[in-house]
Amino acid sequence: MIVPFSIRDFLDRAVTVYPDRVAVVDEPDQPAPSWGELTYAEVMRLAQAQAERLDRLDVPVGGRVAMVSQNAARLYTSFFGVSGWGRVFVPVNFRLAPAEVEYIVQHSGAEVVVLDPGLEHLREACSAAKHVFVAGVDDEEVWGWSPASQDRPTHGAQPRAWEPDETATATINYTSGTTARPKGVEQTHRALWTNATVFGWQASVSDRDVYLHTLPMFHCNGWGQVYGVTGMGGKHVVLRQVDGAEILRRIEEHQVTFLCCAPAVLSAVLDALKDWDGPVGRDRVRCVVAGAPPPTRTIERVREELGWEFIQIYGLTETSPLLTMSRMREEWDDLDPTEQARNLGRAGAPALSTSIRVDDTGEVLARSNTVLQGYWDNPDATAESLAGGWFHTGDGGAFEDGYVTIADRKKDVIISGGENVSSIEVEDALASHPAVREVAVIGVPDERWGELVTALVVVEPDSGVDEAALVAHCRERLAGYKCPKRVEFRDELARTATGKLQKFKLRAEFWDGRERQVN
Repeated sequence: MIVPFSIRDFLDRAVTVYPDRVAVVDEPDQPAPSWGELTYAEVMRLAQAQAERLDRLDVPVGGRVAMVSQNAARLYTSFFGVSGWGRVFVPVNFRLAPAEVEYIVQHSGAEVVVLDPGLEHLREACSAAKHVFVAGVDDEEVWGWSPASQDRPTHGAQPRAWEPDETATATINYTSGTTARPKGVEQTHRALWTNATVFGWQASVSDRDVYLHTLPMFHCNGWGQVYGVTGMGGKHVVLRQVDGAEILRRIEEHQVTFLCCAPAVLSAVLDALKDWDGPVGRDRVRCVVAGAPPPTRTIERVREELGWEFIQIYGLTETSPLLTMSRMREEWDDLDPTEQARNLGRAGAPALSTSIRVDDTGEVLARSNTVLQGYWDNPDATAESLAGGWFHTGDGGAFEDGYVTIADRKKDVIISGGENVSSIEVEDALASHPAVREVAVIGVPDERWGELVTALVVVEPDSGVDEAALVAHCRERLAGYKCPKRVEFRDELARTATGKLQKFKLRAEFWDGRERQVN
């Protein structure tokens, strides 16, 4: 018997086994009225109503529905209300500039867009869509229920039936790669299902877990925890904005056991710890980190000062994301804490059903059921990334003794605060300034952010332009996190005889003495 995988399997199980259990605790402090606490039965009713309303709007199976939102119960529910009945969900980075959102809406062909109430100014950027709704304002039109109602969501909407197809695209997640335009990563129900179940199993997700959404849900669908924690009946606690002290407060208030984050979030928590006099979830919290390998000392501090279990994963949006996991194992028990932390600092061992190898150029390649189906409307990029039947990560590294270590990045992608930044995209924005003659954008090591987006710029003589002016110019064109945090003015940039920038030379002065060219 073969039963097709569907991401709705996770919500179906939760509502069958745990219908009256609290599924999600919404962010209390947000522009829209909070949804408060919802049970799994209520989440299912809202998802069904959302699917039924998409029926009314004539959005077909395979039609795209985008949502630009910070973490919210409305966003969580939409992962099921859209994809669970055969449409394609496009969760969009809420930090993007209007022009970037406009490109994604147009490129994906989204027929419906739902905006966070704090992002209503993006309505014009979404004009290519047939329907644009604002969460909190248009709740009745989108989910068939508003918290202003005196009743709980008890309606019994009956959306059109969808026969699950595990090879169908469930989500398109846009990622900054090595090109100036983001690419839409098509992930199937099968890939997302596999990622959620393998990730959840290897991270010990259970029905006793309380999961804190420190990680943006738009980012690889919350690394799959939107689905995995749901399937096991865990509780989701929504965090709208990252703040170290607030994370500690909610960990105590909700008895959080599990969270995922970028190294920059860990730094924020550790910074807040010095002024925190309450419990921190010692010996209870499991913390999964990815985006860039944290320094060994940071790993030691997480384990010593917070008493959290530190788990590291490696992967990309294109791999759902799980490829490898590094977690404490019995063979390391007798090692000293520093050596244990060094081991945990590696990218990790291949996840179940994942194969890893390093090719002759030093690039890490992977094969897995979690690898993308393709880039939306970009067959050339798809063929390149999947050449030879392996996914080409663009990362350089080693695979020894069953563990992957990432040493350098073949692609010109900077990972700052866990977010991918295309150096080419930032260079394009800076080059559009009339005073800029040449520019190279690189990542330089930073203890808090992992890497700082740094621009090395040659300007026209007597232009009078300064760092503030160039950063302001970028902010008009790019999301804030993509803008340079540092601008250095140079007389010239290192180039080959044919005029190609030699970024390895430009990086050298900043990375000198480090074993790895990532941070």
